[in-house]
Amino acid sequence: MNRHIVHRAEDSTFEVPEMYGAGSRGLGRWSLVDHDTPAVHTGFGICELASGGEVDSHVHSFEESFHILGGEVILETPEAGALLVPGDYGVIPLGVPHRWRNAGDATARWADLMTPQPRPEFEYDTYFTGFANPADAAPIDAKPIDVRDPRCRSFGHIEPDNMDPAKQTQNFLAVSASMRTALLVYSGISLKMMVDSDLGGQLGTMFMVQYEPSGLAGAHDHPFEEVYLVLEGEVDAVFDGVSYRLRPGDVGFAGVGSVHQFSNPADVPVRWLETQSPQPPARHSYRFARDWKYLTDVLAKEK
Repeated sequence: MNRHIVHRAEDSTFEVPEMYGAGSRGLGRWSLVDHDTPAVHTGFGICELASGGEVDSHVHSFEESFHILGGEVILETPEAGALLVPGDYGVIPLGVPHRWRNAGDATARWADLMTPQPRPEFEYDTYFTGFANPADAAPIDAKPIDVRDPRCRSFGHIEPDNMDPAKQTQNFLAVSASMRTALLVYSGISLKMMVDSDLGGQLGTMFMVQYEPSGLAGAHDHPFEEVYLVLEGEVDAVFDGVSYRLRPGDVGFAGVGSVHQFSNPADVPVRWLETQSPQPPARHSYRFARDWKYLTDVLAKEK
């Protein structure tokens, strides 16, 4: 069974999502992981919203996480209007009304994670709220997010320098609201959480990963689904025994039970955005092949 997917950046195709239809103007989405793939938990894609474009107020019966890749976009929720720029990320909880609009001159781009996966037979689990009074649809003032302000509890910001183990001083991390953004470093790998339960996510996670030239992760699998969007550098990936060289803009997906591994083939770091759906369990998130091979060898010697 094929439990993995690889998409190449040059094959990107942006179309008006069926889930938004007449409720959007200027929106295109490259659907990478959906109901037509081996995934059952994950909806993942890249959105583009043209200058002047917008998506009317709506709610989902799934959780939506996002990471801004380019341009500027305004996200309006019942609490406030947030002016989002590259590096910003956040989570929109299930059932929360929200509206997207591009008030800038350039196309805005962002990656989105939808979990659980939207279902076509239920109109993609998306419902437009409409407005009782047309004046209610007027744009509201939007401000850049301030991650040190607890009122911005559903948002965060990350920069490539945040992945550098040598730059984890208190002064440099003054833009951080909490220990949620602490850097995890192991085996030449750096990992920084973005969307998780501390930020308000309940159904999925989103985080940044960086491999140094020596970085590698041996063959393993998970009891959840993962997506990888390469942002910088190159990585050698193996999914279910098939080898790939992933470059910026390429996307990989590993389903439950898909054995995968990564290594950095270059002399510069490789960095990617990663998602998990559903959220990992408290224990046994990783099943490394080498550990169970070790047990096989030990048992063979005991016979």
